[in-house]
Amino acid sequence: MIIMGIDPGIAILGFAIVSYEGNKFKVIHYGAITTTSNLPMPKRLNCIFSGLSELINEYRPDAFAIEELFFNKNVKTALTVAHARGVSILAASISNIPIFEYTPLQVKQAVVGYGRADKNQVQQMVRILLNLKEVPKPDDVADALAVAICHANSSNFSELFRL
Repeated sequence: MIIMGIDPGIAILGFAIVSYEGNKFKVIHYGAITTTSNLPMPKRLNCIFSGLSELINEYRPDAFAIEELFFNKNVKTALTVAHARGVSILAASISNIPIFEYTPLQVKQAVVGYGRADKNQVQQMVRILLNLKEVPKPDDVADALAVAICHANSSNFSELFRL
């Protein structure tokens, strides 16, 4: 199974393409789609949509796993991330890829085994589980890899989280 993991963001959207076969992970590709703040919002969203559409067409994932929006205090940030999340889901939906969403707590639980793990613990487990030499940067990329791992570890239960 090829899983595309997404950590949504408007300035930096982390993505990961991971193969999961026989309880073994193989990293295929990972990185970030970035947009600059001097672009108008519609152009930024188009960059994200186009970038993800190209990745989907190239790697043909079997599943699209995206982190749910975590809302804290900054409403403006939450809204812009929600826009990026929406165009991400649209890119997968247009390609008829099953879409699954996971809360940050579910991601931490699936990767570290503890839902209150800190960012460093998650990043180190991502590095270990995927046999990477170092923690991927920026943090959004490591988070996207964690979302992909979460989906692989949750695939028996994934119908519960499917959009």
